[in-house]
Amino acid sequence: MDHVDPAQPVPEHRAAEPLTEYVQRVNRRVRAFDRRRPLVWDLHLTGFWVLAALVDASGGWRNVAHERGVPVGLVVALSLALSVPLLWRRSHPRVALLVTLPAALVSAWSGAALQAALLELLLVHHIALRRPLRDLWWVAALVTVPTCVAVARYGDGAGSWNQQLGSQLLSLCVAALIGVTVRARRDHTAVLEERARRLETERDQQVRLAAAAERARIAREMHDIIGHNLSVITGLADGGRYAAAKSPDRATQALDAISTTSRQALGELRRLLDVLRDDDPDGTRAAPELAPQPALTDLDHLLEGVRKAGLPVRTTVQGDAALPEGRQLTLYRVIQEALTNTLKHAGPDATAHIDLSYEAGGAVTLTVTDTGRGTPLPSPALSGGRGVPGMRERTSLYGGTLEAGPRPAPEQGWRVHLHLPEESPQ
Repeated sequence: MDHVDPAQPVPEHRAAEPLTEYVQRVNRRVRAFDRRRPLVWDLHLTGFWVLAALVDASGGWRNVAHERGVPVGLVVALSLALSVPLLWRRSHPRVALLVTLPAALVSAWSGAALQAALLELLLVHHIALRRPLRDLWWVAALVTVPTCVAVARYGDGAGSWNQQLGSQLLSLCVAALIGVTVRARRDHTAVLEERARRLETERDQQVRLAAAAERARIAREMHDIIGHNLSVITGLADGGRYAAAKSPDRATQALDAISTTSRQALGELRRLLDVLRDDDPDGTRAAPELAPQPALTDLDHLLEGVRKAGLPVRTTVQGDAALPEGRQLTLYRVIQEALTNTLKHAGPDATAHIDLSYEAGGAVTLTVTDTGRGTPLPSPALSGGRGVPGMRERTSLYGGTLEAGPRPAPEQGWRVHLHLPEESPQ
């Protein structure tokens, strides 16, 4: 008894997969060549069957013939008539079958019983492969006509009539079944390929949508962080320039505030960029130092910076409620953006007022107004700005509404009104 070392792989397993891959690769190449040059393949295959039919016409046909005295010229002509139409078996299989039918009838009536008549089964296969299945009914009727003619003329000279007719019908069913099976397999493969293509397209669309949403989120965060701090720095610089001539101490304070605000903005920008970096494939770089998102408890620090930039701000708070972090961040960013727009567009001597009202059930109303007389906010569609659209996006996350526009006459300035509804129960 032979002993097999379990550590040694079985040779057949190593050879099976490469052989399968080789056959599949050759099959793909043949199919690709056939798609590029179908006429070349048709000519070669038709030439093979024409040659086989002529070889049979050289004398082999007499072995199964009912009548051996059929002229050789007629046999050659019938062999060509039964084999040459195969050239159109894929483009016009029904026409090719109708062309071969007279030759098959003559072959059956004369008693030659040429083997080339079996080539009609190849045409039946292509009809089942490419034409509607209802065509198989009249195809079966046409193909069995020569057999019926041979049985009627020569009786049981080559076997009983039921054997001949049964053999013919069986061959016809096999050819049609192969065609239907190949067709079903081809259609199934096409459906799978189309489904894979749609899934790939949907996946790419989802990736693009996710990337666009992430870009919008990053742009909104950078706008809120950098835009506000730069506006504060601009206000401090303008105030320091006017104070430099009259009060050097005030100018020094403005410069100190500019320095502090710049460092804060730079630190927040670095933290944001560290999160976005993807240049550490080995994971050796230390994780970025993340800071928590601002909340309403940080509002005093925000207002202090705005006041240092020269914008007086009053606040009115009604009620007391503990809001989730997400809602606090939304309120903070809306207040930040509204005050930033006031610093940019309200002009000198403007003041701002923040009215924050907590309601039952977690609802909250925020109104930020200013008394500015400067240029109005440009349209976001024209300026490409992200301020007001960003506020609306944040508000819509919680089903709220936001209105932003000039205050009604005779009042001057701008008004931002936000309302967040009650929190839906989980």
